[in-house]
Amino acid sequence: MLAAGAALMLAAHAAPALTSIAPLRRRLLPGLSGQGRPDHVALTFDDGPDPRSTPAFLELLRAQGVRATFFLLGEMLSRAPDLGAELVAAGHEVAVHGWRHRCLLVRGPRDTYDDLARARDLIGAVTGRQPRWFRPPYGVLTTSALRAAQRLGLTPVLWTAWGRDWEAGATPESIVATVTGRLCGGGTVLLHDSDCTSAPDSWRRTLAALPAVIDGVGARNLRMGPLADHGVVSSRSH
Repeated sequence: MLAAGAALMLAAHAAPALTSIAPLRRRLLPGLSGQGRPDHVALTFDDGPDPRSTPAFLELLRAQGVRATFFLLGEMLSRAPDLGAELVAAGHEVAVHGWRHRCLLVRGPRDTYDDLARARDLIGAVTGRQPRWFRPPYGVLTTSALRAAQRLGLTPVLWTAWGRDWEAGATPESIVATVTGRLCGGGTVLLHDSDCTSAPDSWRRTLAALPAVIDGVGARNLRMGPLADHGVVSSRSH
């Protein structure tokens, strides 16, 4: 009986992780996938802010006239608070990626809540903006994470298209092809402005791919911007 009860508890904890299966998520849970207005594409970055790489993304986005949503790790922000403030000053949106980049499947309810709350509170204190969105590390949600996000006023958002830019074998060309091959109006793009959890120097390939990604969106007569402009309903709308 004890073993059966433990198994049921584990299954309940892990059940939301099924949303990490992208085709299933895009079909059944478009809001969680970041599906927004059909004339808009949301550009998002994970894992920063990183003094080695994020400033280069800020400069490129400034030159392109594009704003984005940056899902920040609290641990990274604590090392570069001025860079977090710079993101907001440049017109970008900041969101919660957690404090540390650890899969939430191995974290219990209290640990999960503390991780999200700590990251949310630091982001608010450093940037002066209370984040609206939450994206779990690896895109893996749990029941504990969903409950914690609700308590903290955060809306989980994953993505509809990514670049697989964290892989050692990724190239600027492969990133562009992977993003644009799945992207359509209303989609949310996932890229990374740091290599802190990715292949070394992978951010350089992402940076090199970004102009072509932006140009490709424009060529489809779509606008690109942050989630705040995307039409995804957040928990604060209720």
